[in-house]
Amino acid sequence: MTKSTESSFNNKSDALVQVTDLKKWFPVQKGWLEQKLAKRTDNVRAVDGVSFKIKHGEVLGLAGESGSGKTTIGRLVLRLLEPTEGQILFDNEDITHLKGEPLRLLRRRMQVVFQDPFASMNPRMSIGDQIAHPHQIHINNTPAERRSAVEEIMEHVGLTPANQIYDKYPHQLSGGMRQRAVLARALVTHPSLIVADEPIAMADVSVRASLLELMVRLKNEFDLTYLFITHDLATAKYICDRIGILYLGTLVEIGDLTEIYGNPLHPYTQALLEAVPVPDPKLRRTVAMPKGEIPNPINPPSGCRFHPRCPIVIDKCSQDIPPLVEIRPGHRVACWLAK
Repeated sequence: MTKSTESSFNNKSDALVQVTDLKKWFPVQKGWLEQKLAKRTDNVRAVDGVSFKIKHGEVLGLAGESGSGKTTIGRLVLRLLEPTEGQILFDNEDITHLKGEPLRLLRRRMQVVFQDPFASMNPRMSIGDQIAHPHQIHINNTPAERRSAVEEIMEHVGLTPANQIYDKYPHQLSGGMRQRAVLARALVTHPSLIVADEPIAMADVSVRASLLELMVRLKNEFDLTYLFITHDLATAKYICDRIGILYLGTLVEIGDLTEIYGNPLHPYTQALLEAVPVPDPKLRRTVAMPKGEIPNPINPPSGCRFHPRCPIVIDKCSQDIPPLVEIRPGHRVACWLAK
């Protein structure tokens, strides 16, 4: 890690989540004979040296193509996966290798909203029972108190009348209502952090704006901090305070919302923003779209990982890995030509 990167991570007092040089490599599964003959162990480098922090009450967005490592980072922060290397701090406590009862107690303070609400719900449990389940695990209350708490949180997210929806099943609700139920389940333990993994991707376009507005309102009402994972920069614009751009397991650019959208410095970020559709058929793209597909994470390119697809590549890009340095206040980028 460079000195400029280190200095930006020294002040940990204002950060709820602190991630430093985080790596997650998955070993490639091979047959018995292939394992015997292989001279080395191949790994899928899903996350490869990522560092960032999330302040209390902030919404940090992670954006990038499929396979860039967004969801893996979310699972690592939640401690659903064991990191290969690196450090994760939560409220200044090192949780990198936390296990057992301390990890179970931590679960109450960090919750997740999955992409597909129907797939993440049990079709044989009522909506109310599913929302009450984490409350039952983490909070010692009577059944009557638990039902009251669940109905209250259901009213907060717009599942009204709560006493009638409580006994319904997932297939009896619309997609937007199921997404509200998943939000209620995440909020019922009153967490500090919510990892929202593509939380509106499965919702109809007509209800996406209302769900985003709901998430913003809930953040203010419950003093929440979000890690917002998305591939849609148009969506991130309406909820995020800062945005990090991921490519092939590495962070190529991170900064405030206005900086990333108003002054994107990395060619990959520029291409992602250029790909966002605008409601004007007369407008034409001015930035060339990256050629080809995202490389194999088992054998990533040398130097800058984006260089095989970069329209402004130079010789140095294929030889040396560019460090993530601060170009402007709060705006860091990993590109040799960023200046």
